Amino acid sequence: MAKIAKRRGRLVLDFYDSTGKRVWKTLPAGTTLTKAKERLREIEDQLDRGLYLSEKRTPTFAEVSADWIEQKRANIRQSTCHMYAGHLRLHLARLNHMKINRVTIETVERFTAQRLGDGMNLATLRKVLVTLNQVMSFAVRRRYIDHNPVRDAERPRDCGQVEKNHVRVLSHAEVKAMVEAEPNLKYRTLFMLAVLSGLRQGELVGLKWTDIDWFNGQVRVERTFNNGGWYKPKSATSRRRVNLGPAMMGALKAWHKVCPQSDLNLVFPNEAGNPLDHWHLIGRYFNPALKRAGVGRVRFHDLRHTFASLLLDQGESIKHVQTQLGHSSPTLTLNVYAHLIKPSNQESAQKLEASIFDGQAVPINKQGMETISKP
Repeated sequence: MAKIAKRRGRLVLDFYDSTGKRVWKTLPAGTTLTKAKERLREIEDQLDRGLYLSEKRTPTFAEVSADWIEQKRANIRQSTCHMYAGHLRLHLARLNHMKINRVTIETVERFTAQRLGDGMNLATLRKVLVTLNQVMSFAVRRRYIDHNPVRDAERPRDCGQVEKNHVRVLSHAEVKAMVEAEPNLKYRTLFMLAVLSGLRQGELVGLKWTDIDWFNGQVRVERTFNNGGWYKPKSATSRRRVNLGPAMMGALKAWHKVCPQSDLNLVFPNEAGNPLDHWHLIGRYFNPALKRAGVGRVRFHDLRHTFASLLLDQGESIKHVQTQLGHSSPTLTLNVYAHLIKPSNQESAQKLEASIFDGQAVPINKQGMETISKP
């Protein structure tokens, strides 16, 4: 039973913590009996919820985050695990020495303000805060704390900051120049397929010849290769069929004739018949091709954005773009590419009027009439 005692002229709280260990908590000199009772009631409330641990037994942020990432490791991709570990090592290490119950709303908001003051990219900071949120939620589940301070902290807002990793969309001329600037048939075919299919880099690297549907002019996405590991597509919608035109199918047939055979039957194998290395692909082939074409530096993933942009620009529906990209819903596609949709479409308006009024004269104002012809 918790009680208040007095030892050496100081008030002491005497109780058992959530693990059953007896604790004597000596209060600061000058603490009144009223204050001691208030503090004891707080501790009793925590004990009732099984949340109180002595300071010596309360783990640090470093200990909790290490347990969290170890627990996550079995259920996430290796690339995601690397990202979390990078956030903890590069950005959240300043919290490592703190007891987990000392990470408060003020701590989170101060961390956010400091990182913004240091010039951290807003998108990166938001991702780091997602990691921090997961660590603190894990601490709640382990009953080290009773609430997650990240959820109540002020969110970082975009106050005019231009994000560094903005989407870069290549024009028709830039795409053509980049493809034609690559002399190696394998990589020229890979770059062409990236733009005309919207496949992610890992999906392209993991592509096998059995995934090419020669009869229907399609490519099936069945797997991805990232960070040295094979994975299934992210979701059910990521496992998809992407339509290809005759020129792309012809380019694949030409490469198929000279492609070295390998046990893995990869469309784009390295010299040993294994999947291509990310950095080798980017550094030795992709970036030099961009430089020769005079396109400027872009991310490989921007080829996927270019694919989506070109489809939208030619009037394809959001639903079609979503299925080709493998997004989970049209809403996700809209969130990413809404800014690429043309703000005006006179052709659509004219078609609508003509379909309703059957090409007859349509009043547009009090002064006159305008004849609309059937499209």
